[in-house]
Amino acid sequence: MEEVKLHGFWPSPFSHRVIWALKLKGVEYEYVEEDIANKSELLLKYNPIHKKIPVLVHGGKPIAESLVILEYIEEIWPHNPLLPTDAYHKAIARFWIQFGQGNDYFRSFFQESGEEQEKAAKEILEMLKILEEQGLGDKKFFGGDAINLVDIAHGWLPLWFETIEEAVGVKLMEPTTLPRLHAWMHNFMQVDVIKQNLPDRQKLFAHMKNLRDKFVAPTIG
Repeated sequence: MEEVKLHGFWPSPFSHRVIWALKLKGVEYEYVEEDIANKSELLLKYNPIHKKIPVLVHGGKPIAESLVILEYIEEIWPHNPLLPTDAYHKAIARFWIQFGQGNDYFRSFFQESGEEQEKAAKEILEMLKILEEQGLGDKKFFGGDAINLVDIAHGWLPLWFETIEEAVGVKLMEPTTLPRLHAWMHNFMQVDVIKQNLPDRQKLFAHMKNLRDKFVAPTIG
């Protein structure tokens, strides 16, 4: 079997997406922790365009961008499938994988305050309601009875977004406003592979709070 390495960063939900997929597939890999403030020469070599983690290196060949890596993992290791086999249902799953990805509203909610943050919060709630009503529906997981790549793509919500809410001091994902999505979060976090491969909550909160404090500097004068 060709060597598999994953270059990641411990607080990154994008790194954890790849970890979860590899674990669910039972793929042996070596994890390489990157210092984002002092990126390794290997990382810059493997991802010269974006210079970001995660990067999966399979047989010496690098693949960048977490969602691209997930698709690669699914294709190279087709056992324990994480996408439907039916072409239509696979396309629908891919739609929901992409839904909301890279949206600036989450960034604004975390980095801004006042009116900008309130606007971002409103947009996030509308987006999450669509995800709940049309993406998740009445299913236990987006994949039905078991998690799939849609669940993994949105798997940052239970821990990472909750930690952001705590750091910001604004709660959006309440069981009263998003009951099915809230139940999904609980179910997702109970999956063994997920709960056994998460960063420490307190350490993650300290990291997020430190970042938040840098973005929102106190006004002087």
